[in-house]
Amino acid sequence: MLAADYISELMAGGRYTFAVEDVARALGQSLVATRAALRRLGKKGQIAMPYRGFWVIIPPEYRTIGCLPPDQFIPQLMEHLSEPYYAALLSAAEYHGAAHQRPQVFQVMVAKNRPGIDCGKVRVRFVARKNVAEIPTLPFKTPRGYLKLSTPEATALDLVGYPEHAAGLDNVATILTELLEEIDGKKLLEAAKMSPVAWAQRLGYILELIGAGEITADLARHVERKRPVPTPLIRSKSVKGTIKNARWRVMVNGVVEAEI
Repeated sequence: MLAADYISELMAGGRYTFAVEDVARALGQSLVATRAALRRLGKKGQIAMPYRGFWVIIPPEYRTIGCLPPDQFIPQLMEHLSEPYYAALLSAAEYHGAAHQRPQVFQVMVAKNRPGIDCGKVRVRFVARKNVAEIPTLPFKTPRGYLKLSTPEATALDLVGYPEHAAGLDNVATILTELLEEIDGKKLLEAAKMSPVAWAQRLGYILELIGAGEITADLARHVERKRPVPTPLIRSKSVKGTIKNARWRVMVNGVVEAEI
């Protein structure tokens, strides 16, 4: 059996990812010989290697992007690495129907920092969150299986927690206006309990700012119970001379405007 035959068998069985060790074992070859065979197929555009030793099969409809779409191989890659993950931030917002603009990269939350992936025209960027395995997720069906996706509530908290990965708080506010219909106040509270209280403070303030105060009652009680120190709305700016929002204990050191 040749490497090309092995790949054809995988495709026939509906599988589009594999590890180099799998091929070497199936063909009875050394890893060196197997890698050489896979490189030849890669040059033909039939397969690609988004991560060292981990390959994806590229069906004809995706040859122009030179890789599988990220949601069709990230679940298998993270299983291969035995690491918890979920699609997050702008990518998660897009699946929830709230992406103001199509994200330029696919964002994945993981437990520790790792290098990004550039595979053909596909770009994947990882963001670290220590308790990633505890965050509420939903399964999203793709042509190759299921993708773990942060819930709307967890997505909202991540967006205010990592505004530098979401094109700033103005864009976050815009996305939140589109995400509102999916957010449940009770579930938001549960997600907030797994997040820094400063995230709940900023999120509550922004939700009120965009006219969604009706879903913040439980979140406000959570903040009140925590009695946190005031947190800046914009972390990178000074709070000197700014006004404090009493309910959310937020130092309003900048203007946040949603694009409606």
